[in-house]
Amino acid sequence: MIVDNHKVHHAKVVSEFLKENKEKIEVFFLPSYSPDLNPDELLNQDVKSNAVGRKRAKSLTELKNNITKYLFGTQNCPEIVRSYFLKKEVTYAS
Repeated sequence: MIVDNHKVHHAKVVSEFLKENKEKIEVFFLPSYSPDLNPDELLNQDVKSNAVGRKRAKSLTELKNNITKYLFGTQNCPEIVRSYFLKKEVTYAS
C-alpha cells in the first residue's frame, strides 16, 4: 500500500493494525508534501474539474450528489482510473 505522510497514517491504531498484518500488507510512505507523486491527487483534481467545476451546486446535497455520481461513473471506467497512473511521476505505482 502506498500512502502519503498524513498524520492519520501514523496513528497508533493504524500502526498496530499494520504490525498485526505485516505478512499481508507492506506500506510505502510518500515523501512529505509530494502531491505530484500521489495518484489520489490526480483523482481529486479530476473530481474538482469535472464533478464540481462543471456543475455548480446550489446546495451541499447537490454537491454531494454530483461528486457521488461522478465517482461511481469513474469507478466503472477503467480507462479513466488507469489514466491516473500514466503521469510520469506516478508510474512507480502501476
